[in-house]
Amino acid sequence: MQNEDLTKDRYAASFLEHLEKERRLSSHTVVGYGMDLDKLVAFVSARGLKGVLSIEPTDARLFAADLHRYKNLKSHSIRRVLSAARSFYRYLMREGLVKSNPFDGLQAPRGSDRKLPATLSVDEASQLVSIKPRNDLEYRDWALLELLYSSGLRLSELSGLNIGDVSMKQRTAHVKGKRGKERILPIGQHAHDALQAWQKRRKELAADGERALFVSRSGRRLGSRDIQRRVQIWAKRQGLRQSVHPHMLRHSFASHLLESSGDLRAVQELLGHADVSTTQIYTHLDFQHLAEVYDKAHPRAQKQTD
Repeated sequence: MQNEDLTKDRYAASFLEHLEKERRLSSHTVVGYGMDLDKLVAFVSARGLKGVLSIEPTDARLFAADLHRYKNLKSHSIRRVLSAARSFYRYLMREGLVKSNPFDGLQAPRGSDRKLPATLSVDEASQLVSIKPRNDLEYRDWALLELLYSSGLRLSELSGLNIGDVSMKQRTAHVKGKRGKERILPIGQHAHDALQAWQKRRKELAADGERALFVSRSGRRLGSRDIQRRVQIWAKRQGLRQSVHPHMLRHSFASHLLESSGDLRAVQELLGHADVSTTQIYTHLDFQHLAEVYDKAHPRAQKQTD
């Protein structure tokens, strides 16, 4: 079988010929590569791109989303297709046809059957933290909600924060996570403003010698159960229809950050995950988000009706 018969794209055909004649791969393997690359070529056509040489990293991520949502492929099949695409673009780089590989760093989520963590949408998260505090305790709740969403802290990490762990000047929080692993987290502008307002009021509530950043009405450290209860109360007050828990804000932080940046390693570092495979669950969420955007925005994504 001629390689031209395996794909309609001349660059892909050239790559398949390279696999067959230079790398001496079996005909069965070459056919497999051709089938995988045909999915990419079909996507390029449906997306209205000029050709495979014009693909950007954003397009590559949308292609992965397309495989996940519309082709209904399992995670191992998506990994195989993305691996083929990565090899294809390495070849194109070697030939001087493209300057970079748009598929570098893009991985399919492992374990597609894993239960996905519940998250809030960006609008829902903004709705939750948009508090107009009227008293000291509401200023405290505003600050802890903003910090949860801004920096992706675990519940235990938030409860364990001391006043000296937060640098308002540098806008960072020094956190001690699982197994005593420490990390420095950035604090967003909204969280910074809320914390600044709370710290002015904290000294009126905190008991003598209390080091906790967030204190209860009694002046002592605010415990994890108390924080959970305050999050649930505010979710109802702010008009959210679903039950919200602190870890949902951590999941939302990770998912929203990955949606906008695509930087899995950075998200791993911010979350304090020892293994990037733990963080990869959020790429699954990201694929779903991208697929929804693609479905709504691209004229060729809509299914035809009779």
